[in-house]
Amino acid sequence: MPRFLRPLTRYPIITATVVVGILALVLALADLTDAARWVSVLSVSGFIVFTLVGMIRDVLRGHVGLDILAVVAMVATLAVGEYAASLIIVLMLSGGQALEDIAGRRANRELTALLERAPRTAHRVRTGPDGTDAVADVPADEVAVGDVLLIRPAEIVPVDGVLLSPAANMDESSLTGESMPVPRTAGEEVLSGSVNGSAAIRVRALRRSADSQYQQIVALVREAQESRAPVVRLADRFAIPFTAVSLVIAGAAWGISGDPTRFAEVLVLATPCPLLIAAPVAFLGGLSRAARAGVIIKGGAVIEQLARVRTAAFDKTGTLTRGHPTVVEVRAADGWTPDDVLRLAASAEQYSTHVLADGIRRAAEERGLPLSAATAAEETATNGVRAAIEGRSVVVGKPRYVRSLAPDTRTVEIASGQAAAYVAVDGVFAGALILADDPRAESAGVIAWLRAHGVERAVMLTGDAEPTARAIAAAVGIDEVRADLLPADKVQLAAGLQPRPVLMVGDGVNDAPVLAAADVGIAMGAKGATAAGEAASVVILKDSLAGVVDAVAIGRDTLRVALSAIGIGIALSIGLMLVATTGLIPAVAGALVQELVDLATILYALRALTGRDPQQDLSTTPHPRDGAALVGHNGERMPHSRSIRSAEPTRPAERGTR
Repeated sequence: MPRFLRPLTRYPIITATVVVGILALVLALADLTDAARWVSVLSVSGFIVFTLVGMIRDVLRGHVGLDILAVVAMVATLAVGEYAASLIIVLMLSGGQALEDIAGRRANRELTALLERAPRTAHRVRTGPDGTDAVADVPADEVAVGDVLLIRPAEIVPVDGVLLSPAANMDESSLTGESMPVPRTAGEEVLSGSVNGSAAIRVRALRRSADSQYQQIVALVREAQESRAPVVRLADRFAIPFTAVSLVIAGAAWGISGDPTRFAEVLVLATPCPLLIAAPVAFLGGLSRAARAGVIIKGGAVIEQLARVRTAAFDKTGTLTRGHPTVVEVRAADGWTPDDVLRLAASAEQYSTHVLADGIRRAAEERGLPLSAATAAEETATNGVRAAIEGRSVVVGKPRYVRSLAPDTRTVEIASGQAAAYVAVDGVFAGALILADDPRAESAGVIAWLRAHGVERAVMLTGDAEPTARAIAAAVGIDEVRADLLPADKVQLAAGLQPRPVLMVGDGVNDAPVLAAADVGIAMGAKGATAAGEAASVVILKDSLAGVVDAVAIGRDTLRVALSAIGIGIALSIGLMLVATTGLIPAVAGALVQELVDLATILYALRALTGRDPQQDLSTTPHPRDGAALVGHNGERMPHSRSIRSAEPTRPAERGTR
């Protein structure tokens, strides 16, 4: 179908109404007034029946909306013989929906762009018997883990993979919002959705397309698009009073003037398009603006909650802190060397999914200590890991857990904010690893911004020991701390926090329950935190807590614009209705003027697409109470126990963080 004809089929009611209007005009000019009247009456009556059917369906679902005003206006204009005005009302209502669609596509552009650029084809490289490589194009969904793929210049990486080429420059702006190219070297992970630079590269697939980073983001975006914004609920708050006021004004005009035409002249200016159109356009604009900032908000209902947040709760490790703890000291017990303690602990921690275990493994690798495989391993929820290494039983974890297996375990002294991972071998205490993790540079600024913008209460909910938790809290400006919590404890506390709504920010798999339980759950980063991302209402794609400021600020701006647009529409409509009571605005002119009101409210609602960058007010200066490098291993672990008989080490890509 030619492009210029597509609007005619996309909006059939508009097309039909225009055709009927032209036909009625031709008949009237041909002095066939009765025929013109009946054509108009039948057309408008059909639209009234169509609208009434929709209203009945809404009532059966428990929703009473604003369509009653439109129906009364159409019936009134037909009753007083204003057939042209009745057709214009039909055109106005259907045209309003078209304007909403057009404005919605404009507002939804950022979200739609993410969906449209999802990679669909991959260049798979296969080596033949003669040693030559053959490249075949296959659907991205058919790529298997381990396949070697060719990524040509400026192409989108179809699946998560490991870079085989010596080096590459990747554009990851669609994933993180970072506009500068990111250099990658051989062995580093390359994320799907990133754009290759100017040189062809090869990667080995780490995950299938459906499990890859970009597809997870696309799924979040699709959920955000399909979720129903609270626009109906928002409009309904004004529906009954606006309908009542409109009918009173119209009835008073009729009663005072004694002319029933005045009733119709007033009601054509009371049609509800500004209320029905402005809010959805504003919410779509807010969703799009957030996506552009690297924040995926799952629907308009979340935007409304974000705008009203009064309490903010935060996990600690990986949320308020960097989430990359480092071993700052190894304290070996008598008869042990620091290297032996670290090597055995790191060997056991290969089988842990805890983010702090990663710091222990990194410390061993940096010292060049070879890690041994386990013949059996088990991780116990929130306590630690136990593994059979080189024929010895190695335990790493909290002091209470290690002491239950090695009674001679003794508590070591640590500085404020530090924490210790205790190690026992064959039931004998072997030493402790002292770990530390710095607060994020932006954490104190984020807390200060929230307090300055209406958030009355900031709380830390963490499984870490209280001294460590309080040191971090003091560094970032949080006064209220709940420590030594299990995931279920977090859920219970979040449910009881006041005032509402409550925002909860976390980054790991065991944060998923509390993120789902909070009024607004925000997951820090989509990488490696699939469960948290699925449970959360908001996902921050950048590895920065500043995205919380973006989410709250955009939520507030969007709700303000939506309410202002509704207010403008109501004020203009009521003002024009009052003028129409004097008879100065004929029904046809009133219907046309109402179209201008629709356009004004839509243009105002599109302001939700733009706004001042809230991070301009965000200081990254450390809090005055900032302490030393912090966080330790005796924090919360995964909310399950995991036995590993084959003892395969956990791959970095599978590690959940907190």
